[in-house]
Amino acid sequence: FRTADAAGVSKIYCTGYSGTPDDPKAKKVSLGAEHFVPWEKVSQLGVLIRKLKSIGYRIAVLEQDKKSILLDSFKPRFPLALILGNEVRGSSRSIIKNADTVIEISMRGKKESLNVSVAFGIAAFHIRRFLH
Repeated sequence: FRTADAAGVSKIYCTGYSGTPDDPKAKKVSLGAEHFVPWEKVSQLGVLIRKLKSIGYRIAVLEQDKKSILLDSFKPRFPLALILGNEVRGSSRSIIKNADTVIEISMRGKKESLNVSVAFGIAAFHIRRFLH
């Protein structure tokens, strides 16, 4: 929530087992940012994606995939929803298939992944550069 607030995110949709401000642990690490960024718990991500697309949102999934483009070359079009998958398993094939764009962060080290919250921060601040 703090990173989303700092990057100017307009809303967070919490899915799966993502913590929400209703959870004392998540509220503690938010340090009050949950009061500034609207949020909603969503049980079915596919339904949310269809709803957002129906009102004009572009869907970008942050995921390593054969059809992904590097974040550095991603020029977002707004309104945009950025989807981040499960910390270990990533995003499902159906979510990737329904995305307008799949983006990934260029990696130089031996590991092929970052912590989801770190990856979100990198992507969010890249995307923020394109807001007017």
